[in-house]
Amino acid sequence: MTADIISIPRAALHEQVAHRLRQMLVENRIAPGAKLNERELSEVLKVSRTPLREAIKMLAAEGLVELLPNRGAIAVELSETDVLNTFEVMAGLEALSGELAAGRITDAELDEIKAMHYEMLAAWTRRDLPAYYRLNAAIHRAINTAAKNPVLTATYDQVNARLQALRFRSNQDGEKWNAAVKEHETMIDALSRRDAPAMRAVLLAHLQNKRDVVMEQLRAARPAATA
Repeated sequence: MTADIISIPRAALHEQVAHRLRQMLVENRIAPGAKLNERELSEVLKVSRTPLREAIKMLAAEGLVELLPNRGAIAVELSETDVLNTFEVMAGLEALSGELAAGRITDAELDEIKAMHYEMLAAWTRRDLPAYYRLNAAIHRAINTAAKNPVLTATYDQVNARLQALRFRSNQDGEKWNAAVKEHETMIDALSRRDAPAMRAVLLAHLQNKRDVVMEQLRAARPAATA
């Protein structure tokens, strides 16, 4: 593993280490099923093993890594059934977030989402997938926040953590990436009009399309892995 990661300040160190590790997992710098090598990660992140282990425990609680007795931790690799079940729940959460946000979003929140959308489009134009994904995820979180339902947000965060890496990789197909951007433009339009049924419909379709892309990628990779 290589990463251009700067030294991390001491404040809330394990949380910042968890953030860095989460980013590495999402961007596939730590592959699904790979063992988390503590010595190597300590060197890359420039931290001791104590905050690193605390960070790994945080990610285990989020379902991103699995702790194995006497074997350390590995990056979670979801089965096809896990992926289908998780996307099914996530689609419902996204749809509800959009529906509620359409009726509750403030002008300031809408302006912030629009600003992130334009930044995301710039990243898409540059084909900068990491920047695009970070802005994309921020937009979805902002829509969820605008729904103003803390129970929904807590559930959303927990379920979404399992899918971040798969959602990131789903944009590596150029044609599918372009289609996802068009869906985001439809989202922004519906949100601007405060159209709750339209927001629910576009977010539900967006997650279902994302699910289909992910399943296609998983099935395509399966014969190669077997070979």
